[in-house]
Amino acid sequence: MSQLLYLMSCLRDEINGCAWDKKQTYKSIAPHTLEEAYEVIDAIEREDFEHLKEELGDLLFQVVFYAQMAEEEQRFSFYDVAAGLVEKMLRRHPHVFPNGDLARFGEPSLLTEQQIAEQWQKIKAEEKGVPDAHVLSSVPVSMPALMQAVKIQQKVAKVGFDWPDVGLVFDKIREELDELEEALKEQNPSHVEEEMGDVLFAVTNLARHLKVSPDIALNKTNIKFRRRFGRVEELVAADQKSLSECSLEALDRHWDQAKREGL
Repeated sequence: MSQLLYLMSCLRDEINGCAWDKKQTYKSIAPHTLEEAYEVIDAIEREDFEHLKEELGDLLFQVVFYAQMAEEEQRFSFYDVAAGLVEKMLRRHPHVFPNGDLARFGEPSLLTEQQIAEQWQKIKAEEKGVPDAHVLSSVPVSMPALMQAVKIQQKVAKVGFDWPDVGLVFDKIREELDELEEALKEQNPSHVEEEMGDVLFAVTNLARHLKVSPDIALNKTNIKFRRRFGRVEELVAADQKSLSECSLEALDRHWDQAKREGL
């Protein structure tokens, strides 16, 4: 860890550092952080643990990068980040570390998983002190849309604004689909976009009720589609044709074969 921190300071050195690293800012690095986080998730989904080790290193490097820039501005250091995290985790896990004391680890806890979750939320609320004026003010607007939708729905559900039964969510999806069809008849692109957003929000709500991450579920479908379409390309090539030469019916037949092959 010491070598990594020193390496980062060298990369940012004003005289002998790397030209690219020296010119980076918090905002310019942010998209890379999101990309690295998704690459970690991808390695987990593929159960590629050797690659996961590498991707976790890349994600850690993002944290070190931010901390180096903050230290240069005399805001905080990487050690401040780590110390703050330890302090917070000790505070939020009194059932594991009584009185927030790391030395007291090992004393058994009788709390249930539900009680632990309630305790966690209570401690978080106490940390904030005065509650936010608005329920959704803590949900970052820069968060990816699907993830943000889930967070919004979780927040309002905690104050009682939620469907009591999953069947009602299905009804809501059907209602939104009907409204989308009506918008299409109007040929109003802006209205179509709005109704499409409502459909996606309702489907995301269904995923939350089913305790499924819509982001991960969609990512798995993307992977499956890529795998199957890759097989379609192989079958088309075996017929000595190009994709553009095949009819939709022919491509559908190849797609069905890929499905039968378990892809």
